[in-house]
Amino acid sequence: MTERETFGFVGCGRVGRTLAQAFANAGQTVTAAWSRRAADAETMVGEVPGLRALPSAQAVADACDVVWITVSDDAIAPVSDGIVWSAHHKVIHCSGATEVGALAAAKKAGAAIGGFHPLQMFTNPAVALKGLPGCTVGIEAEPALYESLNRLALDIGCTPVQVPPGDRALYHASAYYVGPFLIALLAEGVALWQTFGVGEKDALNALLPLLSGTLSAVDHGGLAQGMGGCVARGDVGTVRKHIAAMDQFDHDAGKLYRMLAERTIPLGLKRGTLNPQAAEAIRQALGSGNTIQASAAE
Repeated sequence: MTERETFGFVGCGRVGRTLAQAFANAGQTVTAAWSRRAADAETMVGEVPGLRALPSAQAVADACDVVWITVSDDAIAPVSDGIVWSAHHKVIHCSGATEVGALAAAKKAGAAIGGFHPLQMFTNPAVALKGLPGCTVGIEAEPALYESLNRLALDIGCTPVQVPPGDRALYHASAYYVGPFLIALLAEGVALWQTFGVGEKDALNALLPLLSGTLSAVDHGGLAQGMGGCVARGDVGTVRKHIAAMDQFDHDAGKLYRMLAERTIPLGLKRGTLNPQAAEAIRQALGSGNTIQASAAE
C-alpha cells in the first residue's frame, strides 16, 4: 500500500474498528466507512481522525482505492456482489474461513482481491488494538497484492503468514482450539470448581495462573516438553480417579476428558516421561469406563 492510496471500510464492527485505528496509527490514510448500523460508523468516526461516515457501501468504494470488507462471513459475497468495482480497486476481506473467491465480483471487474485475517480475538476493539502487535495475520492474495498486504501487516506490528488457497477453513479452525475452544475448556474447569462451592471469579483466579504457566512452558520448550500432568507421567491410578470423578459429574464431561487425555499420550511419549507400557495402560483405562461402553452400545 502507498501513502497516496485511501482506505475505506465496509462494516464498522469490532474487526473494522480495530483495523481502522491500527492502519491510521501506522500512517495509512483511512478516509471513509459505512455500516448498516449508522451508530457503528459514527463510533468509528470518533476513533479515527479524518474518517467520514458515508451513506452506502458503494459510496465507500467510489471514494477509496483500498476497500476493506469487515462484515460477517456470510455477508461478504453479497456485499461484494452489490458494489460496482473498478480495476484500480484493491478489495480485501478479513474473514479467516471464507475463501477469497467470495470477492469474485470485484475480481471480474479487474480489481485485486485478497484476505487479511489477524489471528486475534476481537471481543473488545480497545483490547484487540493493544494485542495486535506480535499477532499473526493470515494473508491470501496474488503476488503483487500479497507483498503490499505483507508490508502492511509488518507496519502494524504483526507477523504475516501466507494461507494457501483452499486452506482457509482449516487454518481458521486451528485458531478455535486456542481461542473459543480454550474458553470453553476454561468454562468446563470453572464448572468443576463450582461443584465444591467456588464462584466463577475465584475459580478463574486459580486457573488462569496455571494457564499462563502452561503457555510459558510451551513457549520455552515446545509442545512435548511443555506437557505435564498424570498422563505424561504415566500415573495410571490418577487417570482412573479422574475418569471416575468425571463420569459421576457428567456423562459428556467424561467423554470429553477421555478424548483430551488420549491426545496427550503421544506428547508424553515424545517427551520421554511416558513409556510405551504405561501409555498402553492409560489407553486401557480410558477405554474401560462406562462412557466408552455406553457409546459402543448406542
